[in-house]
Amino acid sequence: MTRLNKFLSESGYCSRREADRLIEQGRITVNGLRPEMGTKVGPEDRICVDGKPIHNDQEQRIYLAFHKPVGIECTTNTSVKNNVIDYLKYPERIFPIGRLDKASEGLLLMTNDGDIVNKILRARNNHEKEYIVTVDKPLTDRFIERMRKGVPILDTVTRPCPVEAISRNVFRITLTQGLNRQIRRMCTYLGYEVTALKRIRIMNISLDVPMGKYRPLTAKEMAQLNTLLADSSKTAEGF
Repeated sequence: MTRLNKFLSESGYCSRREADRLIEQGRITVNGLRPEMGTKVGPEDRICVDGKPIHNDQEQRIYLAFHKPVGIECTTNTSVKNNVIDYLKYPERIFPIGRLDKASEGLLLMTNDGDIVNKILRARNNHEKEYIVTVDKPLTDRFIERMRKGVPILDTVTRPCPVEAISRNVFRITLTQGLNRQIRRMCTYLGYEVTALKRIRIMNISLDVPMGKYRPLTAKEMAQLNTLLADSSKTAEGF
């Protein structure tokens, strides 16, 4: 048996907090009845939100590594042009873990497992995301050092992070936080413009598929990922 709010979260329907709100608003039924907070459900129960059933059979968990091209929006809203769901045309219902902005390419994890989404998006775990970034003018030692130490954006200062120059206009950066358009904002603050941004790694998962293609995560990758997620905190942040 699983708590109702956890079931809705793991199904990818909504967060546990939102599930609690739906329960309080009387919009959820279990076997035709309005449940109390903390109600537990099992495979035999029929759960509906606003009268529409939420399937709670033990569906096979899907975990994909997708190489998102530039121009694709990380949204499950199929009314948005060039959304990732229509692009992939995957036969099962899946959704992205976190985001990668429309102008960027690279690794995007896709799943139908709402629980792992919540764990990965919890920022206090310091989950690493690695990027290769091209800017509009030559790098300087000062630029690299400032990026490493932290840059004031969005009413905060970015966390110190590894940064290394790869070539005249290209650098590698590894982040452990997910502020909105963080790398682009950091570069803009220092007088640079990002001309290309590619995410090449999320935690232990590396980008190794051609642009526009995807592959399932391996059993080894999933085992490593679950180990890294074992001590997830309860505080969520962007990705």
